[in-house]
Amino acid sequence: MKLRLLGTGTPVPSLERMSSGYLIHSGGDVILFDHGPGAYHRLMEAGQGATDVTHVFFSHLHYDHCADLVRLFLNRWDLSGGLRAPMKIFGPPGLQRFIDRLFGPEGAFADDLTARIEHPDSHRIFESRGGTLPRPWPETGVTEIEEGDVVEGAGWRLTLANVPHVQPYLICHAFRLEAADGVIAYSGDGAPCKAMGKLARDADVLVHVCSRASGVDADAADTAGYAGHKKIARLAQDAGVKTLVTTHLQPSIDQGDIKERLTADIEEIYEGALIWGEDLMEIAIGEDRV
Repeated sequence: MKLRLLGTGTPVPSLERMSSGYLIHSGGDVILFDHGPGAYHRLMEAGQGATDVTHVFFSHLHYDHCADLVRLFLNRWDLSGGLRAPMKIFGPPGLQRFIDRLFGPEGAFADDLTARIEHPDSHRIFESRGGTLPRPWPETGVTEIEEGDVVEGAGWRLTLANVPHVQPYLICHAFRLEAADGVIAYSGDGAPCKAMGKLARDADVLVHVCSRASGVDADAADTAGYAGHKKIARLAQDAGVKTLVTTHLQPSIDQGDIKERLTADIEEIYEGALIWGEDLMEIAIGEDRV
């Protein structure tokens, strides 16, 4: 199993860090956790295309976690020639409405989709890609998942929990993906909590949001998912995580002296391996364990 960090940044525009996106290869499946602005570009830089992706899981519907779904969804539909099974999309309640408002018959891209389905030139392109007319409307069905649900794929199993972020306006999930060769846990934008500790228990890798340094002001925002770095370190230590990967890094902490201080603080609490996440970093799990 391999994990590739596609986007380790925040909503703040950056040329160094794209917004949230994580690529996992497990068995024969190509899985995405979140797909924020810039993540699709990083996906291509990682040597993957839209038609390779089999599953997408959204932790929540903040735009920095889902905006590049537009490009992923449309490219996959347009380039596949109708020869691939629909991509399986999972996320919190509200996801189906979100998809319908983008790609449904009355959605934002309805005129574009109609032209690609009806225009003679589009017919020729579709057939050149192996398609058979008439060209169907893209499949827009998704699966809304809730705490306690289980999703299974080619030798892997995903469980999830609600974690504190911006409820009740958006539900935020964290994930645990288990396979024969290892376990990956992902916090979404959730703050450290008992549910996150359970998902992270004995994980090979925990990818956790680390947007702020610990301090009175920073830790006051825990309920919004922006816990300070020391609490994240304590969570990873208590859960027995083998490798902690920091992500969702704000420009204000992602620099020289501050980065060095935060790293030192985390290492005083957390005894496992620490990785300060960077876009396109690859982490192997299993026989090539980190």
